[in-house]
Amino acid sequence: MSGPLEAFDAQAGDHDPRLYNVDLAPVPASGRKWRWGSFAALWISMSACIPTYLLASSLIGGGMNWWEAILTIFLGNLIVLIPMILNAHAGTKYGIPFPVFCRAAFGTRGANLPALLRAFVACGWFGIQTWIGGKALYKIITVFVPSLAGGHILPVLGITPILFCSFLLFWAVNMVVVFKGIDSIRVLLNIKAPLLIAMGLLLLGWAYHAAGGFGPMLSQPSAFAPGQPKSGQFLVFFLPALTGMIGFWATLSLNIPDFSRYAHTQRDQVVGQALGLPLTMALYAFIGVAVTSATTLIYGRMIWDPIEVLGHFQNPAVLVAAMAALCIATLATNIAANVVSPANDFANLAPQRISFRVGGLITGLIGIVIMPWKLAEDPTGYIFTWLLGYSALLGPIGGILIADYFVRRRCRLNLAALYRSDGEYRYTGGFSVVALVALVVAVLPSLPGFLVQVSAISGAGLSPLLLGIYNYAWFAGFGIAFVVYLALRALAPRR
Repeated sequence: MSGPLEAFDAQAGDHDPRLYNVDLAPVPASGRKWRWGSFAALWISMSACIPTYLLASSLIGGGMNWWEAILTIFLGNLIVLIPMILNAHAGTKYGIPFPVFCRAAFGTRGANLPALLRAFVACGWFGIQTWIGGKALYKIITVFVPSLAGGHILPVLGITPILFCSFLLFWAVNMVVVFKGIDSIRVLLNIKAPLLIAMGLLLLGWAYHAAGGFGPMLSQPSAFAPGQPKSGQFLVFFLPALTGMIGFWATLSLNIPDFSRYAHTQRDQVVGQALGLPLTMALYAFIGVAVTSATTLIYGRMIWDPIEVLGHFQNPAVLVAAMAALCIATLATNIAANVVSPANDFANLAPQRISFRVGGLITGLIGIVIMPWKLAEDPTGYIFTWLLGYSALLGPIGGILIADYFVRRRCRLNLAALYRSDGEYRYTGGFSVVALVALVVAVLPSLPGFLVQVSAISGAGLSPLLLGIYNYAWFAGFGIAFVVYLALRALAPRR
């Protein structure tokens, strides 16, 4: 493991400053201290979050019963674990972050394209998490000042002024943490996972008591069962939902080198991720499914937003404590999962000008502009527009990276050349035409279905088969990109 790093250290002064800064440099062997427990803890911290709860609840809202929803989420996480572990290999072996890893397949300048695509998705997740934290702050504020609840709806934004101000306040707290540096969230991450899991279990206990036990709580039938409203339509919902579950962590399956570069051994990153990701997602998904099912019996309607569920609590102390816990947990998850990667990705654009802090600020500003409350306002948009939409972009990138690193290069990279503009990864003016063509070819089949989903086109006259590809966007994109990239590489002249 130390060999390639020592080779780079020997040429430390032989790199292009346009491709190098301290944040993008390889982690030396002395900095590889993450054991399998660290990776398991990382995934427990990131998986035990409100979007996981919303993910499970949205499947119930779509018509699944509890075990169908849990199975869908578990299968999706087992599938995405495979590219997660594979892409982590290069980070562990060479100590490099995601945007530097992309240079091998896409070129020293072309790597900015997949890095930015990944970064913009992270900005979306940053916005969603910040919106969740802002709503929790809003609940706390209205407990002490009830007159602030409600209000007129702002044009364009579609939310009330106090909700928007709460969102901005929580956004500002995130930015303060970013400017203090990534080390400032270590304490938050240490307490965040047990805090949110404890809150989830308490919420589950309340639902068990209020609904009269697990029997009635989990007895809601599947809407796809015979005699039910969506009888015979299970596969129509399940397959795109499974793709959405993969899309949930498709972001981290690409930029996992940002974390695996600190791994002590390959075994540590493999075992830690395998133990931490699927099991935690299944546990927190069950909490979301069970509580959402219970709200139908308790309140007479299905409530898939946990903040709205907690808002029904009458005891002010309980409400404030729960919302404060949500704020702390959401803050920690947001910085770890949604700032580290885009900060590095934006830094890759201009390492001399964009630092981690500046990259974090760019992430935050984009997180406001996209109006994240519109992404998470209903289960249909959450799964079929947001998760499926970006999986159509990230699946092809994953296929190209894995094909290049494992099949074409047999896990061998020239570490020094990754930081040189005149090295073997320069390709054509810094761009790999093969990778860019493979990416476009793999994304195009899912484009018509996406445009119909967002109502940009009507879809009239288009083949149902063509439109249906969007429901399998990650699978289709990954497979097409994998095959096309290797085929074009075989035809391209050798340098």
